Amino acid sequence: MSSPADIPADTAEQPQIYLITPPSFELGRFPEQLARVLDTTEIACVRLDLASRDEDTLSRAGDALREVTISRDVALVISDHQILAERLGLDGVHLTDASKSVRTARKALGADAIVGSFCGASSHDGMTAGEAGADYVSFGPVGTSGLGDGATAEVDLFQWWSQMIEVPVVAEGGLTEDLVRTLAPHTDFFGIGDEIWRHENPIDALNTLCAAML
Repeated sequence: MSSPADIPADTAEQPQIYLITPPSFELGRFPEQLARVLDTTEIACVRLDLASRDEDTLSRAGDALREVTISRDVALVISDHQILAERLGLDGVHLTDASKSVRTARKALGADAIVGSFCGASSHDGMTAGEAGADYVSFGPVGTSGLGDGATAEVDLFQWWSQMIEVPVVAEGGLTEDLVRTLAPHTDFFGIGDEIWRHENPIDALNTLCAAML
C-alpha cells in the first residue's frame, strides 16, 4: 500500500500525490468523484479533512470513503480524530496541532498506523514530530491559503529539510503550477485538495499540477 509512511524520500523519483478532501461534500456525490480520480491518477494517500466535528457526519464520510480507497489499495487517514481512525478501521491520523499529539497517537494506534503531523512553517515542530514518531510532516501553506496561522512555508525550508532530514515531507496549501514546479525537487508529497476540487473537472486540474512536477 502506497502511503507517506511507505515511500522514503530517497526512493521516490518524483513527488507523490497526497489527496485532501474538501472541507464539506455530498455523500451521494463525492465518493464517486473520488473514485474517478483514484482510477485515473496514482495517489499515495487520501486524507479525510472535513470542517465538521460532528462524529456522525465524520463516521458516515469515513465509511463511504473507506469503501472507495480500500478497494484501490490506497491509504485513508483522518484529520485529528484518533478515536474515529480506530473505530472506522482507517489507516491512520493526520494531526494538526504540530508535534503535540504524535506520541499519544502512535501509542494508541500502534506501529503500523500512519501518523502525520502538520507543522506550519516551523522546522523545529517538524523535527520534534519526527523524533516523536511521525511518519511524515506537512509544511504549509506554501502559497495563498487560509491554512495554519498564515505563515508561509518557504522554499528554503523544503530545501533544508530534504537535505538534512529523512522523515518524508508534504507541501500543501495554496499550490499553483509555479509552486509545484519550484518545490518538486525538494518535497516527497504534494498535499492537493481545494486546488482541484474547486474546478468543474478535478481530474484535468490534477493532471495540470502533475505535469508541473516533471
